[in-house]
Formats: sequence, structure tokens, C-alpha cells
Amino acid sequence: MATQTTSKPREFTGKHMLAICVGSFGIIIAVNVYMATMAVRTFPGLEVKNSYVASQEFDSRRAAQETLGWSVYASASGNQVKLEITDREGQPVEVASLTATLGRATHVKDDQNPQFEWDGAAYTAPALLAPGNWNIRMIARAKDGTEFLQRVILHVKD
Repeated sequence: MATQTTSKPREFTGKHMLAICVGSFGIIIAVNVYMATMAVRTFPGLEVKNSYVASQEFDSRRAAQETLGWSVYASASGNQVKLEITDREGQPVEVASLTATLGRATHVKDDQNPQFEWDGAAYTAPALLAPGNWNIRMIARAKDGTEFLQRVILHVKD
């Protein structure tokens, strides 16, 4: 005759509930600390030193840029970046000076300062670009001295 053993079900005790609560809140706190650390590490910094002063000049700078009537289009092919600046009639614009920072929107570790050269129709520069979204923060100066600032989005495909 076989003996039958009956095991009684395990009890859910206060220790079990404490372990679940500590584990759950521990995961939440760890994720929050990680996200806050990544946000601080990847923050590129201040855009302007004094936002009040910058806001006072905003409308006049915007009006000057709109008077130029320029449009900017960015593209990438191989290891070349191309910036096409055109006027209202769609004609290429050669600027007095052009500086740009090419980088990701979320961090500054991939930032580059390509040296754009005028080829008669557009500005081109060599650049190392991985697939994904990039920003070109450009500052161009018109021949009359008007400053033209724009952030141009560049999508690089595989």
C-alpha cells in the first residue's frame, strides 16, 4: 500500500509581499536613475547665454532672414553631404561665408564641422555618416552681411 503525502499549499506571507514591493520599486528607481543619467550625459548644453536678450532680437533676425527668401535642402550620398541653398526663383545662392555643425539631435558625441565648398550649384563636404537622422545647424552670411541661421534635417538611409 502506497502512502499518499499531502502537501499543504504555501502561504503568502508578509515577507513575500515585502519582497515584491521592494523588487518593483527597486526596478522603477533603477530605470529612473538610468534615464536621468542618460538625459544629463547627452544634453548638448545651452543654445544661448541669455534667453531674454535672444528673444528681443528674434523678430528682427527672422524678418531679415525671410527677406532673403532662401530655402535650404540637405542630402547625403556616400561620404558626401550636400547643402543646396536657393533663392525665391529656385536659383542657387553663393553665400559670403558658411559654417555648420553636423550631428545627431540627441547627443554631441558624433558632431562634426564639415568644411563646405561651393561647386557652382551647391555646397558639398566630406562627412562620415551612419544611417539615421542628422541635423545640420548652419550659419550662412549673405553678401550684404545678413546672417541666416537654420537647422536642416538630414535623413541618411542604409
